[in-house]
Amino acid sequence: MRSPDVQQLGMFSYVSVEDRVPPDHPIRKLRILVDAILGELDELLAARYAAGGRPSIPPERILRASLLQVVYSVRSERLLMEQLNYNLLFRWFVGLNIDDVVWDHSTFSFNRQRLFDEAIAQHFFEHTVLLARLRDLVSDDHFSVDGTLLEAWASHKSFRPRDDHDEGDGDDFRGHKRSNDTHASTTDPDARLIRKGKGK
Repeated sequence: MRSPDVQQLGMFSYVSVEDRVPPDHPIRKLRILVDAILGELDELLAARYAAGGRPSIPPERILRASLLQVVYSVRSERLLMEQLNYNLLFRWFVGLNIDDVVWDHSTFSFNRQRLFDEAIAQHFFEHTVLLARLRDLVSDDHFSVDGTLLEAWASHKSFRPRDDHDEGDGDDFRGHKRSNDTHASTTDPDARLIRKGKGK
């Protein structure tokens, strides 16, 4: 007997996101690794947020979602939010339940930029790359992470003033002048600051 192609909307949902992710899925290993790193950062994260005021997106979820963006090569925050809206694997990894409302992409971008301006994000991505390599998650035959993007995010805030220079001429990064003469990367000595030229 052929069943009718009719979708019935239930009044209640008993779907567990945890149950939908296979026990042997490789991203479970990454989630364990990430949660361990976030546990180490808990006090630092708590110190960056005021006790009162309007609740922000939990920083742990911002960092997990940002990592998913790299792992699955999601091109933009808008597409990342779309994935979080309907992809149960993404919801599980970030820490969202099936009924949790996904953030607007602009709100997510604003909160992420604020977090990325702190050394916390650099610490998170540096340790994720390191531990992923140690546990062979980066080079696994069936599941690989684009480590170059993670390293780029990890070094985003790695430029620090050289000991023998004051702030000099260069590009203005939120009020601070930086150039290759005055600043150097603490994670990659060969890294250089560049400025995008005006198109003709």
